Amino acid sequence: MSLPQPLRGIIPPLVTPLSGRDTLDVAGLERLIEHLLSGGVHGLFILGTTGEAPSLSYRLRRELIERTCQLVKGRVPVLVGITDTAFVESVDLARYSADQGASAVVTAPPYYFPAAPPELMEYIQDLVEEMPLPLFLYNMPGLTKVSFEIDLVRRALDMPGICGVKDSSCDMIYFHRLIEVAHQRPEWSILVGPEELTAEAVLLGGHGGINGGANLHPSLYVKMYEAAAAQDLQRTRELHRQVMSLAGSIYTVGRHKSAIIKGIKCALSLLGICDDQVAEPFHRFNPPERELIRERLTALGLIH
Repeated sequence: MSLPQPLRGIIPPLVTPLSGRDTLDVAGLERLIEHLLSGGVHGLFILGTTGEAPSLSYRLRRELIERTCQLVKGRVPVLVGITDTAFVESVDLARYSADQGASAVVTAPPYYFPAAPPELMEYIQDLVEEMPLPLFLYNMPGLTKVSFEIDLVRRALDMPGICGVKDSSCDMIYFHRLIEVAHQRPEWSILVGPEELTAEAVLLGGHGGINGGANLHPSLYVKMYEAAAAQDLQRTRELHRQVMSLAGSIYTVGRHKSAIIKGIKCALSLLGICDDQVAEPFHRFNPPERELIRERLTALGLIH
């Protein structure tokens, strides 16, 4: 499917359903995709942070791309994360994604050697020259150690291969500056990662959210986006409160940062959608945490 310009709405970052250390839960992937599409989402983003991409083998990444594109059948755009420490691997994955029918690719900065702004600019220039698909920049400084600074984004406006930015910095001042810069390229999409900030971001000019919780309750996130896009403040406040409740309930089970992905996968397994296997170095929740997730899903009205 061709990429809308700008891409708007809720584009969930899919978890990667696993049934073993290097085995895709194929039936679970199909159920998850249908669950999301029936919830009215506007696109799918695979191989992102929520998808545990850096922990997956290249073989499994390719299988996920192929199967996702086959299952979606062009109903919504498919975005593929190509972030890697090796330039050639990012390019190869982008080409494979194009061959399978993806609509765009997404890259965060390489995450081992921290690139200085001029070096990162050179990297993006080189990458764009090799891209067979439109490219989103993914600002995730909490995990990559470096940020796509505003000056770099401003220079990227002159690169026709770049189509927008996903920002997961949790820095709303930075996000508002992105909006200002992007006014020069009205076809660009400015999307936010943290769901706790999505309503505010859309009300103030952003184009949508790439929100992990949409894996669980896609229609809620779509309704919140639609209310914010329509500037319906009362409706947006109520739906934002529900999103905050979901995030606060599911993401706070467990003591470590991995609890977000573990919580989403555990919840999806309790909903009967896919397995809760987590990629190494992490492991699924133990029975006490799983029971707590069940109680919280019940309180949220997602299971009965």
